[in-house]
Amino acid sequence: MNILDIRVLGDPVLRQDTTAVEAVTDELRQLIDAMFATMRRAKGIGLAAPQVGRSERIAVVDVNAETGPIALVNPRILSAAGTTAKSEEGCLSIPDVFGDVVRPDGVVVAALDRDGRPFEIEAGGLLARCLQHEIDHLHGKLFLDYLSVLKKRSAMAEWSKVKDRYPGYVRRLTDEEVAEHLSEEDL
Repeated sequence: MNILDIRVLGDPVLRQDTTAVEAVTDELRQLIDAMFATMRRAKGIGLAAPQVGRSERIAVVDVNAETGPIALVNPRILSAAGTTAKSEEGCLSIPDVFGDVVRPDGVVVAALDRDGRPFEIEAGGLLARCLQHEIDHLHGKLFLDYLSVLKKRSAMAEWSKVKDRYPGYVRRLTDEEVAEHLSEEDL
């Protein structure tokens, strides 16, 4: 499977709004497959098209075995719970940087699947958080945007320590990087 380069903080594509998909084609299904493969190799649970340098409104998530992998084409949040939860978030485009983000703890999302069929998903907990995070990417928003000024400053200080590892704002998933992020359980 084709592993894609991941764009990191500083690449303008991460701050751009994406374009709605007019039709789900074989090329877009191949992109979805490559995004899933890239996300898994990077040990992530979600990935949006801008993170791999694309402008289509596409995201993929795979939070747990119960829900399985979910491809989202043109996703939109239909409703969000009135209650919120704070939890730590990270991002494949901002490696080694984390921050506590407050988000609605439940959402209903409408999208097209990998074959262009419409569906809705009602999600809570980690899946709701992941869906919101990836949909934010499709509108040029990052989890850093939810942090207070002080916490964002701290996160950016952490980023400044590692950003030089990604020349040209590109993160290539080398075998060494993958091995570095494996837990002892995975070995």
